[in-house]
Amino acid sequence: MNSRHSKVTDWGLSHVTLSPRDTILDVGCGGGRTISKLATVASEGKVFGIDYSDVSIAVATKLNAHWIKTGRVEIHEGSVSELPFQADMFDLVTAVETHFWWPDLPRGMREILRILKPGGALVIVAEVYRGANTTAAKLLEKHHLKTGMKFLSPGEHRALFVDAGFADVQIVEQPEKGWISGVGKKLV
Repeated sequence: MNSRHSKVTDWGLSHVTLSPRDTILDVGCGGGRTISKLATVASEGKVFGIDYSDVSIAVATKLNAHWIKTGRVEIHEGSVSELPFQADMFDLVTAVETHFWWPDLPRGMREILRILKPGGALVIVAEVYRGANTTAAKLLEKHHLKTGMKFLSPGEHRALFVDAGFADVQIVEQPEKGWISGVGKKLV
């Protein structure tokens, strides 16, 4: 997953501003590649990762051992539905190829809004969405209910952000690749 999602991750992160002093959380950090990318950019900040899978935590910890040793990265096991962080803690939260697997999507969005600092942003990135004209999207359109995946259209992505209380919501599509990115901010 680390190498497979690298290009869509870079594309999605291009829709937000990353600063050297940012405190960032990667939700559903998987193998930890996004954490490493973020730690490189937030050179004076701190990056946290969270995932519900102990296997993913082990892989992400191994990949980011240098950053962890220097105190620039922390990786935790947990759920987006009950984030173990204080309110108003993060400048940026990322969710790459993960939101469609959250157990309670609206609750996860509200939890992220809670932990964002005023003016902070959430970026959701995915390489497939409902309505994309790709083979993968068409296949998931037929079978997503069998997988438990929440397969959202661009409009449903926008509503997800707005209903949770995010402002300045932007949904960007890359139709030829089937990619989608959603960005929302917490009001000051």
